[in-house]
Amino acid sequence: MNGPLQGITVVEMAALGPVPLAGQLLADLGAEVIIIDRKSQPADSTDINRRGKRSVALNLKHDEGLRAAKKLIASADILLEGFRPGVMEKLGLGPQCCAEQNPSLIFARMTGWGQQGPLSGVAGHDINYLALTGVLHAIGQQGQPPTPPLNIAADYGGGAMFLVMGVLSAWIERTSSGVGQVVDVAMIEGVPAMMGLIYTLLSRQSWVAERESNMLDGGAPYYRCYETADGKYLSVGAIEPQFFAELLALAGLPESDRAVQNNQQRWPEMHQRYEAHFRTKTRAQWEAVFDGSDACVAPVLNFEEARDHPHNRARDVFSSPQGVLQARPVPGFDRTPLPAPRPPVGAGSSSTDVLTGLGYSKHELNTMRDNGALT
Repeated sequence: MNGPLQGITVVEMAALGPVPLAGQLLADLGAEVIIIDRKSQPADSTDINRRGKRSVALNLKHDEGLRAAKKLIASADILLEGFRPGVMEKLGLGPQCCAEQNPSLIFARMTGWGQQGPLSGVAGHDINYLALTGVLHAIGQQGQPPTPPLNIAADYGGGAMFLVMGVLSAWIERTSSGVGQVVDVAMIEGVPAMMGLIYTLLSRQSWVAERESNMLDGGAPYYRCYETADGKYLSVGAIEPQFFAELLALAGLPESDRAVQNNQQRWPEMHQRYEAHFRTKTRAQWEAVFDGSDACVAPVLNFEEARDHPHNRARDVFSSPQGVLQARPVPGFDRTPLPAPRPPVGAGSSSTDVLTGLGYSKHELNTMRDNGALT
């Protein structure tokens, strides 16, 4: 029960957003992930992105603290960092410096705007990166401001997932070349990389700029959410004709709507009828109607409801160690099943063990604590 990445060592420079998630996912897969934190702090059981990791707290502005960081990185397979461009170089931990000590190191850099470009040096967040890709403009209700899709699209979709894919791709390549490389991940590039289908529709002139006017943005009456009698919601995604036919038959909607399913001029009128129709029953009543069908209807659940849904329980989608709701490690592997995650690590809680493993003596560690190199 050690996961497929057992034996890989990852050093994670403490950061926010996609880097901690990428480190968590690698730890979930069995890698040893060691965070270089700025200052020791108690463990926080609610900080899920720190689960399954270890931590050393080093003062990188102190010569001995910086020396320890270099020694740790020299022993690693992968380095994850999410600072603004140039910060690692100023610390003396840039790619060239690290490669001199560890030529096989995979040096993964995570930014919003990228390492170069007019905006590379300015601050930003998920909503800003989405805005500049055109994606944010497409999300939300017609006539209303665009709706931020939490921070899952840029931070985690265009960021953390491409960071994980990048380091694992470089690691696979290293098995033949024996040499590491720099992996440059930018959310401004990752988000468009996920939009292949939408670009296909644009090129076919099957997508228009106005929100709620397309098949996948809530414009189609068969692909949107509807309020039920008890103020809850159903998601409807009956795109294919056979699924749409089943939706109509089970819901008691006119069979004649099949002929106008993709007639966009009819969509506003169909919206109004469907909205009124779905308000005639509670969400639970509609769930019973569509149970086991191919109508592509599912209840819109809140987080607590999602945890208790029978399908999610059957697949153990969620767990609640120490009462903290979170997803269990995924995906599944038959020969190298994933280990149960260890609790979130406190900053600096592994300093002694990690540095002892690098050859530091007890006397050296005490000296580093006394002089402020270990924080």
